[in-house]
Amino acid sequence: MRRALPGAPIILAADYAGLPYGKKTEAEVAARVAGLLGRMSERYQPRLACIACNTASTIALDMVRDVLEIPVVGTVPAIKPAALTSKTGVIGMLGTQGTVRQPYVDRLEAEFVKQGKLLRFAAPDLVDEAESKLRGGPVNRAVLKAALEGLSEHDHEMKLDRIVLGCTHFPLLEEELMDVAVNDLGMPPDIRFLDGAGGIARRIAHLLDGQDFARNGPNRAVTTGDISTLQELKDTLATYEIDQIDRF
Repeated sequence: MRRALPGAPIILAADYAGLPYGKKTEAEVAARVAGLLGRMSERYQPRLACIACNTASTIALDMVRDVLEIPVVGTVPAIKPAALTSKTGVIGMLGTQGTVRQPYVDRLEAEFVKQGKLLRFAAPDLVDEAESKLRGGPVNRAVLKAALEGLSEHDHEMKLDRIVLGCTHFPLLEEELMDVAVNDLGMPPDIRFLDGAGGIARRIAHLLDGQDFARNGPNRAVTTGDISTLQELKDTLATYEIDQIDRF
């Protein structure tokens, strides 16, 4: 987003009080996301909202679009580009429990992985590792290895060549995941990890094309939880030109 729309004012909303979404029921996630984005829209009057969570998007996107009167962009697993670029047709997807079981993912598989296979594995522990990395802490390779082993358990012919990072936390660990995959598990060096960030940013830029932006203050990050949790990310957020942290 910073690269696609460098002048656009942004509010990053972290729902720490509502985490983890991946372990909630579909009804709980839908109610939480729709209600929270409704209140945030009233307060901040945004031109567009992006649900930067695969679990929330696959469950609540349609409901949120019915509630809000602005464009709403969701984030969904990058199964289509994985299928289009896979040489073997065997694709893996790492996500939360809430994402990997969604009918939305079933539909993406049926539409784009017609001649191949989609292997799914719920790896919610990767979220904590990504959060640790964001705070400058260590990343536990054993957790990453367990996730990749769980994903490849049914890949008996060793044809897995594309892995979809189906949670918006997971791309933060792409470098470490690649290292573990190749050096610890012996996966082929041409294996690729995919996420939808670039396409999502382009979609947002397209929907806002031609609009003028006048920033009248700093970019902000807001949280529903303990503000100290977000303040720990102050240095990381500053690299994305987000300089003010508030509690919602």
